Amino acid sequence: MLTVALLLASLAALLHVYIFVLESFAWDTPRGRATFGTTREQAQATKELAYNQGFYNLFLALATAIGVILVATGTGPAGAGRTLIYAGAGSMLLAAVVLVTKNPAMARAATVQGALPALALGFLTLALLMP
Repeated sequence: MLTVALLLASLAALLHVYIFVLESFAWDTPRGRATFGTTREQAQATKELAYNQGFYNLFLALATAIGVILVATGTGPAGAGRTLIYAGAGSMLLAAVVLVTKNPAMARAATVQGALPALALGFLTLALLMP
């Protein structure tokens, strides 16, 4: 269970690094606009906000990845790795919930954003409850 949790958390982190690249560096490109459903004008008007939001996603990915490394290697203070995974992946999941509750039309995007973190958290919790 723990191995599955770490794999899913790693995939969630990688996805959020990809989202970081799209938001911070490709926001106003055809690929970025198609991904986020914005017009050229909307992308230009929100480029600075997206840049900042992208870094937020990068930091969540880094926290999660560092947590995975700490758990996988058994290093760091007891529980530190698990705490980082819960904080990083939990924030990813809650951001997806906020997205879909604010705009139900974004359900697909919220599912993409939140499925891996949700599964990672579920498997991590099971691994802790059933050692």
